[in-house]
Amino acid sequence: MDLGLKDKVAVVTGGSRGIGKGIATGLVKEGCRVAICARNESELSKSVKELEKSGVDVIGISADITVENDVDRFSETVLNHFGQVDILINNVGGNKRNLFENTSINDWRDIMELNLLSHVKVSHSFLPAIKKQGSGVVIFISSIFGRESGGPTLSIYNSSKAALISLAKVMAAELASDGIRVNSVAPGSIRFPGGSWDKRCLSDPEGMAEFVKKELPIGRFGTVEEISNVVCFLASERASLVTGACINVDGGQSRSLI
Repeated sequence: MDLGLKDKVAVVTGGSRGIGKGIATGLVKEGCRVAICARNESELSKSVKELEKSGVDVIGISADITVENDVDRFSETVLNHFGQVDILINNVGGNKRNLFENTSINDWRDIMELNLLSHVKVSHSFLPAIKKQGSGVVIFISSIFGRESGGPTLSIYNSSKAALISLAKVMAAELASDGIRVNSVAPGSIRFPGGSWDKRCLSDPEGMAEFVKKELPIGRFGTVEEISNVVCFLASERASLVTGACINVDGGQSRSLI
């Protein structure tokens, strides 16, 4: 299926590894021109070189999007280079696990800054240019644990990911008249080299085999390519009626009815 994304400009935060890199890879395969950012300069440079093999224009900007000046520099660089942004993928995220009573205010500040406020800053920075075009797509990468309980030790993560889904819903309503669609994607347990699930599988293969048997109906972890496929569809006009939605990509892992 031709998604009609050729020559569109896409921005992916945290695009040097994991789900972000998978999304960027999918977008360049569809012919998008892509800008990615990351904090790790060596990983960023390596990923840009890999993405450029698709023959499209790719730029990488070293930036910490929890820092407002970095966000401004990132958006200015992207807009100066491409002159437009059609697709914004807010992907950056992280976690600090602990029982709620053992979490500190600084823990909450750090993760809410990374998982929520950084995306607010990036969206604020790019939206004027997207609105000027009269069309565009914004996608937030949340989690199934933003839709339902992730269980003990995930109070901060759950709260931040639920906030992203809520933010996307409200933005969708506010920006519909500007021709901008806003959605969120809720991945389940996704395994990729160096990721948290990969590390657990390597350190505790028996325990992870039991987890898969108990929690993952399709019998395996998801892949970054499977997240990317859904994101690319949502970014395209093939999804022209889809806005304000949160799409699970989890192989049946989640249990929520909505």
